[in-house]
Amino acid sequence: MDKHSDTITIGLQIEDIDFQGKFSVTLNDSGMESLLRDPDTSLCDSTEAEDKYENIHSSHIFGSSSSLAEETHSANDKSPLRPKSPGGSFDSPGFLEKYVGIVTLPNQVQQKAVKRGFVFNLMVVGESGLGKSTLVNSLFHTNLYMDRCMPGVSEKIARTVSVTKNTLDIVEEGVNLRLTVIDTPGFGDAINNHESWKAAVHYVDQEMEKYRKNEIGLNRKNITDNRVHCCLYFISPHGHGLKPIDVNFMKALDQKVNIVPVLAKADSLTPKETRNMKAKILSEIDKFKIRIFQVSECDTYNEDLFKQQTLEIKRSIPFAVIGSSTVVERNGRRVRARVYPWGTVEVENPSHSDFVHLRNMLIRTHMQDLIHTTHYVLYENYRINSLCRNPFLENV
Repeated sequence: MDKHSDTITIGLQIEDIDFQGKFSVTLNDSGMESLLRDPDTSLCDSTEAEDKYENIHSSHIFGSSSSLAEETHSANDKSPLRPKSPGGSFDSPGFLEKYVGIVTLPNQVQQKAVKRGFVFNLMVVGESGLGKSTLVNSLFHTNLYMDRCMPGVSEKIARTVSVTKNTLDIVEEGVNLRLTVIDTPGFGDAINNHESWKAAVHYVDQEMEKYRKNEIGLNRKNITDNRVHCCLYFISPHGHGLKPIDVNFMKALDQKVNIVPVLAKADSLTPKETRNMKAKILSEIDKFKIRIFQVSECDTYNEDLFKQQTLEIKRSIPFAVIGSSTVVERNGRRVRARVYPWGTVEVENPSHSDFVHLRNMLIRTHMQDLIHTTHYVLYENYRINSLCRNPFLENV
């Protein structure tokens, strides 16, 4: 070999890979090496100045495109082409090699939903004196009925069933919820309550129809959802199960709204009486074929805590609840409770009532399920029935 020669051509036969051919190693005066293949099969240039040709393995040069990409990204982790995570920080090394990026879609949906806010409409129905207002205040840590005036005896006699609405905006760690509580004062107070459920049914149908007309209108950008997502129906503990008014109401609304039966004033019953009353109510619900809200089954990927809460919710239906706005000192803790001469009943104690399970279902675990069922099942049934009655939409 001439000392001053500029190029040395070495013929190599590649046998351990699919490619077979020759390549040249060109040495320039600065000692840099470049690997040049035939034009049809050229690869990238090497920028390593100190490598020797005997240390260059064919598997490194002619490896697969995925392995080449791994080496490139690991060597240049600060590449500006790497996408950022929804939080704003760069993804971990190797992110592009493992994922396309669709794993960030739940975060994107969450950000949009939090920015838009949530709406939940709750209807409470039951006879007067069952603690409906107290329970609602206990559930949401507020006082929705601050300005309410209690009617006298003469007013109650001539009173008819009406519908009232109270709206409250709740903000919790950046999450906005517009809560609307629909009450039906006068329900069950009259001597003849044969048709006392019609006011509630009319309100539910009216809000469904408003939403349908807004949905098929020209401007659908800001549609207000006033549909009833859940109905807490309070059952009196003083009886032997469901009364005729209870059956009539739930039968009239079970296909229009998610009904959740609640056994009111559970502190007036012993634990044995509570169990017997629950069993009686469930048997009559099955007897009269009343559809109540069914808690969905857990998926395999759900956490153990969620599965345990769902199991406890299913066991607690109908919920035997107690409400109170009184805060007392109990074993060094401040709790909401009802104080009696014979003892103290804690509202949030699972051994005293099902208040915690009801709150978990309404707020923590199944609020979105109630909204989803209202929109995709109950509302769709109403919309189909409306189209069947009015196929040409002449009233729109």
